[in-house]
Amino acid sequence: MGMYPEYMVAPIREDLTSAGFEQLTTPEEVEQALKAEGTVLLAVNSVCGCAASKARPALKMAVAATDKRPEKLVTVFAGMEQDAVAAAREHMLPYPPSSPSIALFKNGELVHMIERYHIEGNELHRIVDNLQGAFEAYC
Repeated sequence: MGMYPEYMVAPIREDLTSAGFEQLTTPEEVEQALKAEGTVLLAVNSVCGCAASKARPALKMAVAATDKRPEKLVTVFAGMEQDAVAAAREHMLPYPPSSPSIALFKNGELVHMIERYHIEGNELHRIVDNLQGAFEAYC
């Protein structure tokens, strides 16, 4: 069970699922998604303010603005499906757990990581640029 009531997180999930992100809720779904061939963008969503003001808008802007984008967009929710989040975090090692955070995988390898401090302390357009640079390089 998660830390927050579902009615509270539902609109936060919807913010990304409506933009084409698939919500992963089990470790099995996470393993399948992150080990896939091709490019997978993983967003660790959260209820915190910087997820709302920066991480989710940057994700939506970055994937909407370019043809060069990851083949698969997936998300896990920190503080909710803990087993799924723990499975995702294993793939993000050696980076410490942080939420929100954003990871890009290519053929099962972590190739680009944006940690919470990159999101919190940054302007929105810089995060978008960071993501699009990663898409250019790997997608």
